[in-house]
Amino acid sequence: MTIQHRTVHAADAESRLDRWFRRHFPQVTQGALQKMLRTGQIRVDGKRAEASTRLERGQEIRIPPLPEGPAPEPVQRERRVSEEDARALEQMVLYRDEHIIALNKPHGLPVQGGPNIRKHLDGMLDALIFDAEERPKLVHRLDRDTSGVLLLGRSAFAANRLASAFRGRDAEKTYWAIVVGQPQYQGGRIDMRLTKQGGPRGERIVPAEGRDGTHAVTEFSTVDVARRHATWLELKPLTGRTHQLRVHCASALECPILGDGKYGGQAAHLEGMSHALHLHARSIRVPHPDGGTLEVTAPLPPHMAESFTFLGFEKPRTPPARRLG
Repeated sequence: MTIQHRTVHAADAESRLDRWFRRHFPQVTQGALQKMLRTGQIRVDGKRAEASTRLERGQEIRIPPLPEGPAPEPVQRERRVSEEDARALEQMVLYRDEHIIALNKPHGLPVQGGPNIRKHLDGMLDALIFDAEERPKLVHRLDRDTSGVLLLGRSAFAANRLASAFRGRDAEKTYWAIVVGQPQYQGGRIDMRLTKQGGPRGERIVPAEGRDGTHAVTEFSTVDVARRHATWLELKPLTGRTHQLRVHCASALECPILGDGKYGGQAAHLEGMSHALHLHARSIRVPHPDGGTLEVTAPLPPHMAESFTFLGFEKPRTPPARRLG
């Protein structure tokens, strides 16, 4: 048994030290790890460390002689993902590398659990581990009824980098929507503050009075207009508020998104067309955790593809994901 020195790789960056140990040395018990930390036998860049210390890429970890012997039997986790669901999730993958998985989330699939929600994406992420050591992590959200590009981080390092890009507005998101009616202007910027409002049918987001509420900004442009009183819009949210695009279309443009009965009522429906929400996260451009920029585009969901045909909109080609730089 000898002293070892290991360098923290990118995939392990921002992991807790104790979790890093459990991944690389599963034979070491938590009690033994705590004792080695208390006595200073384990060091990070030559300094004492705690179990909760967050690691950084390139740091050197001093590892004292460790007990020999086989690793303890892994705890058998109950399989929570059916074979059918696992195959469905794998078919959603638009892009995958050692840091990121990009999915084309379907309409109607909740991203996380909640009241009366038994099946959701977050509960099925074990099916997307592939060759990684840990399950992927959510770094942003899409509404249940919104389809399109959703990114997952495959390590703590990647998840933190991606989440930081979304918080810092370094991620460029483009949505497509079919709205009922035609906006007064071909394009522009919507700057409308929003606030939450309770009611008998649950919570809603509504325009705020004066300087109350939360700042919300959306850029919009018209792609095409149909004779059947519907417009294909491209929407770019510059902030990430709950239901921002839906409220901005219904209240600021006075053109509710097709199928959005929550914010548009009966005016959000057109005869002979699907009542599903016609809002799609078409593409994301985001700094890649390992350098460069990742661009991912998602094809239209079936109900929107059918509506494009019905309204005479030209269905565009979906380019493959690509990493630049």
